[in-house]
Amino acid sequence: MNRLRALFTFGTRPEAIKIAPILHACRRYANQIEPIVCSTGQHKEMLQQVTDYFDIESDYDLELMRPNQTLTGLTARCLEGLDSILEQTKPDCLVAQGDTTTVMAASIVAFYRRIPFVHVEAGLRTGNMYSPWPEEFNRRVAGLTTGLHCAPTQRSAENLLREGFDPKSIHVTGNTVIDSLLWALKRERLNADCWDEKYEMLGDRRMTLITGHRRENFGGGFENICRAVAQLATDFPD
Repeated sequence: MNRLRALFTFGTRPEAIKIAPILHACRRYANQIEPIVCSTGQHKEMLQQVTDYFDIESDYDLELMRPNQTLTGLTARCLEGLDSILEQTKPDCLVAQGDTTTVMAASIVAFYRRIPFVHVEAGLRTGNMYSPWPEEFNRRVAGLTTGLHCAPTQRSAENLLREGFDPKSIHVTGNTVIDSLLWALKRERLNADCWDEKYEMLGDRRMTLITGHRRENFGGGFENICRAVAQLATDFPD
C-alpha cells in the first residue's frame, strides 16, 4: 500500500503550534501517511522554541528570515524556496495553516504545480482587506487554490460558502490549538513538582498568560493593552 506523501510547511510560531497536533497524528498513522516537514523560517527565533517543545523536526529549512525584511522580498524568497521543495519531494498534497506569507505563497506554488492544497484554519474573515494586514489578503488568496478547507468553526465554514466554494470541500474540524493545549497540559502534568516549585510565589492566586504579537499593536496598541491588564489586575486581585 502506497502511503500518502503530505508536505507540511510553516514559518511562524502560531503555525507550528497549530500544525503540531496534525503531525503527531501522522505518526499514529505512519503506515498510511508519510509526512514531510518544511520550515520556511519566516520567524526563526520564536519558531525554534515551539518546534523543540512539540518535538517537531524539519526535513527542510529554507531559513528565509532576513534583517528588516520586506513582505515583497519574503514572498519572493518563499515562492522560490517552496517551489524547489515541491520539485524535490513531489508530494501528493501540500498542507499549511493560518494566514501568513508562508501560507499564501504555499497556496500559489501548489496551484502552479497542480498539487492539492489543504488549508487548516480556513474561512476566517473580517471583511476588511487591511485589517488584519496582510493576513486578510493572505487567507483570501489561499482560499482560491484550496482543495480541502479545514474550517475551525461553523461561522468560518459559512464565510466560505458565501464566497461560493464547493460545500464538499469544506469541513468543520475545530481549532487545532485546542489539541496543542491539551497535549501541553498533559506534558506539564508529568512535571507537576517542577511546576509547583517554579510558581510557588503565586500562592492561591490565578496565573494569567498574555501575549501580544501584531504589527498593529506596536507603540500605542501595546500601551493600551498594558493599561487594560493593569486595570483587570486591580479589579480582580486574585
